[in-house]
Amino acid sequence: MAHTTISAAFAIPQLLRGTARISPAHSALLRLKYSALCSCTMNGTMKSKRKMDHLERTANNFRQEVITPAKVCGITNESETVKRLRLAVTNKDFTFKAGQWVDFFIPKVAVVGGFSICSSPGLLEQEGVLELAVKHTVHPPAHWIHTQCSLDSEVALRVGGNFFFDPQPADSPVNLVLIAGGVGINPLFSILLHVADFHRNQESEENGYKMGTVKLYYSAKNTNELLFKNNIFGLMNEFPGKITCSFHVTQQSSQICEELQPYITEGRISEKELEKHVSKDTLWYICGPPPMIESISKLLENFGVPTDCIYFEKWW
Repeated sequence: MAHTTISAAFAIPQLLRGTARISPAHSALLRLKYSALCSCTMNGTMKSKRKMDHLERTANNFRQEVITPAKVCGITNESETVKRLRLAVTNKDFTFKAGQWVDFFIPKVAVVGGFSICSSPGLLEQEGVLELAVKHTVHPPAHWIHTQCSLDSEVALRVGGNFFFDPQPADSPVNLVLIAGGVGINPLFSILLHVADFHRNQESEENGYKMGTVKLYYSAKNTNELLFKNNIFGLMNEFPGKITCSFHVTQQSSQICEELQPYITEGRISEKELEKHVSKDTLWYICGPPPMIESISKLLENFGVPTDCIYFEKWW
């Protein structure tokens, strides 16, 4: 694998250097059931005494060896608080799996960001770009994106994460239930787009992976904070019955527009909704605030869902 030289402006913290090489034993741990994996399943308490930064939280996660330069080639407002970045990558060795994140290196910013990729691996393969959707906070990397980042800004990226969906052609078909809270939609939207690519390819590839159905449950405070709405509606229309979505809002203060009303439920995702999807052929992916993940994971356990079929990603 070729290595890309990064200019001295990108300081790589010592903690990150320690995770550079992945041993064969670690790689073997990643080849689990269905090749659709997350090693962060139901492994004890999910509460921490203090808030750790991205590098601390992910020190034991898989990381690629390559750190790759990237250039900002698009910036849009996904919501009032979230910016969507499009990043051009020319390094052909740069790849990722749907659901993974990137270490985000910014010149002259000492703190390394960690952001889930919200685009599909197919977009990178076809156009050489990937996308991130970043909420405005005081955290230096997020603050830089919202206040200083512009077209042609240069950054560097490194892919990591054990939370992904990457089935191989010989794997058995599975159905997915994706459960997102707030900006936790990012890695699940990447997975949803990847699933759509599988459905498109099934018509032309006889020996490709045979994808099952996907149900997305997406909860946010209000309809303005539901990211990627139009994209998700487009996928539902393109693949009726194969991709479905239920939107939930928990603090809606204004009237829901007529166009959205058929798809919106006011209140939290219910036990009854989730229980009807329980089967031996279903994998569950959850991303959102830790209390939400803990609650839903315990609920699924009570339904009899095996812990090796429950995958989650928590960021804060």
